[in-house]
Amino acid sequence: MTAGRRLVGTIALLVAVVPGPGATAADVLVAGHGDDAADGAPDRPVASLRRAFDLVRDLRAARGEPDRPLVIEVGAGRHELTDTLRLGPDDSGTVRSPTIVRAAVGARPVISGGRRVDGWEKVAGGGRWEARLPAAGGAWNFSQLFVNGQRRFRPMLPAAGWHSIAAAAEPSPTAVGKGYDRFTISADELRDEWAGSDVEVVAVHRWTMSRMRIARIDPAARPDGVGPEGSRTVTFTGHTASPGDWNAFPRGHRFLVENVREALGAPGSWHLDRPAGVLTYCPHPDERPDAAEVIAPHLDRLVVLAGDAAAGRYVEHVRFEGITFAHGNWTVTAAGHSHPQADIDVGAAITATAARHVAFSDCRVRHVGRYAFEFAAGCRECSVERCDLADLGGGGVLIGTSGGPGSWGDAPLPGGDVAEIAVRDSTIRHGGRLHAAAVGVWIGHADHCTVEHCDIHDLTYTGVSVGWCWGYAPSGAHHNRIAFNRLHHLGQGVLSDMGGVYTLGVSPGTVVEGNVIHDIVSHDYGGWGLYTDEGSTGIVMRNNLVSRTSSGGFHQHYGRDNVIENNVFAAARDWQLQRSKVEPHTSFTFARNVVWWDGDVPLVNGDWSNGVVTRNNCYWHAGKPVAFPDARDLAARQASGADEGSIVADPRFADPGRGDFTPAEDSPVWNLGFEPLAPDRAGPRVTPPAGDLAPVPTIWPEAQRR
Repeated sequence: MTAGRRLVGTIALLVAVVPGPGATAADVLVAGHGDDAADGAPDRPVASLRRAFDLVRDLRAARGEPDRPLVIEVGAGRHELTDTLRLGPDDSGTVRSPTIVRAAVGARPVISGGRRVDGWEKVAGGGRWEARLPAAGGAWNFSQLFVNGQRRFRPMLPAAGWHSIAAAAEPSPTAVGKGYDRFTISADELRDEWAGSDVEVVAVHRWTMSRMRIARIDPAARPDGVGPEGSRTVTFTGHTASPGDWNAFPRGHRFLVENVREALGAPGSWHLDRPAGVLTYCPHPDERPDAAEVIAPHLDRLVVLAGDAAAGRYVEHVRFEGITFAHGNWTVTAAGHSHPQADIDVGAAITATAARHVAFSDCRVRHVGRYAFEFAAGCRECSVERCDLADLGGGGVLIGTSGGPGSWGDAPLPGGDVAEIAVRDSTIRHGGRLHAAAVGVWIGHADHCTVEHCDIHDLTYTGVSVGWCWGYAPSGAHHNRIAFNRLHHLGQGVLSDMGGVYTLGVSPGTVVEGNVIHDIVSHDYGGWGLYTDEGSTGIVMRNNLVSRTSSGGFHQHYGRDNVIENNVFAAARDWQLQRSKVEPHTSFTFARNVVWWDGDVPLVNGDWSNGVVTRNNCYWHAGKPVAFPDARDLAARQASGADEGSIVADPRFADPGRGDFTPAEDSPVWNLGFEPLAPDRAGPRVTPPAGDLAPVPTIWPEAQRR
């Protein structure tokens, strides 16, 4: 670098990092032109965050604990990580002096786990580009590609819609009792030469998908002779997560074939030939090889904060402000990928264990193959606030652990292991791009956690999931609060059995309130707004506005002593309310709710004759008769002791056709003790830093149509 260029770079950096009024001056500067041999001063920035944390640690050792934060300031541009940024207890700040990693004033730095792909050559006569990536022939493999800030997909078959499983097949001897590894196909859907390659079969179960590689395709029909004429049996290199029928490959279920080189050709499709180390890309008409920014992810994890809870050593008092994290990798192994629910096993691009007082504010996460954040074992008092999480292979935030009695997961963990994690004023959108069953925010075994004032949309499964025990076994989930969120355009017809808010197991003190939930659409059954699933107990759901769901505004599979009160349930497609299982205790209390619909569908699906306390509700079927499951009208139902104080009456909503379910001043619901909802309070109170994000496509055919 010449002296003149060095001076220009230094002046630009100094302008960029002048702190705002009242801000603490930076202690260490990070810049794209920096040098890790430097000391981080304004005219001597370092190149990497790892070096910056080392310098801050040295400052603490030299000065003792200062009475102010120690600040790492990151300049504009894309900062390419050569390795995962790993922070341990020695990188901690203190209560009086937290370590802050912040963006320079006016900058939006990107911490990237990807590599830019250059050296493109046009393929003669083919309208394609090729780049040689020798490293890809070895350890570097990737299943995502981003061109000019937009996700691109590998070629797949069929080009539109889905293939359909022709018939089920018994699992192979190595998979019996573990899962399923076979199904029968029509003659021309899979090719023999795909066996042992990187071609992936993505198959739908009910509320999950499995992603498998092909071991072999038998040329004959099924061994028992059952199946369509000319059919063949595909055997995978791995098996599904469970031998349960919900994890099987039955006839008629859907599947795609992904990463098929022979299907290349659509603009934006690409293929990595790993053995040859050649990346092929089919450009859009307006893309040029000399101008396109093409990034392939290299690192699975961008940031890992790892303390040692057993030793009482935590990563503490570290804050990230205004930083964008992008380009996190995920690839399937030879064993395939299959998980019972929510794809929580894929983890996150930014992961914390044994972390305390760690915060991410005004940050963005983009273009990753997993969830964005994970707060796992030993994390307490951490937060994600005013963040925008978008274009996610998985979901938004994982909180807690999956281990525990009655759960799918690891050995039980002590109570209170994960607690007081907050996700606030954030947007989680365009998720499930690789893992369709991922959720916006998942809370497993964790307590006193909060998800509030968020906007969660454009995912193909549940918005917020709370609890991780099936049945009435002891659970580590309790006193969690899901409040004033907007949860909408979820499911999108891809999977089944989901909810805007979904709960599992015993969860005393958990409250779901003030949320606006709409447009929850399942593929088959089970697109609910509020869904208390197996063993949900001790949960209060109140003051929520739920509309336009495919399978009802509220459904309880089974549970105990839940309270569903002062909600509006409106305009569900199949029926309005559902209960699946009757048990010898009070399943839930349903009080002061307004149920409104105008379609020719039932009020209730299931048995509400006993074990349910109903009172002071308003039911309205656009002036048509309201019939309960036993075909009785409300008067007959009240004569049996149910629905005391309830009415069939027009709630006089302001404009239900436009989604305004505000009761008029003279509405009869006020006489029931109904309290006004506050839908305008739902969603982020401060707009998260969305910035520029190109349209985010999806490969799931149903979601493409919505």
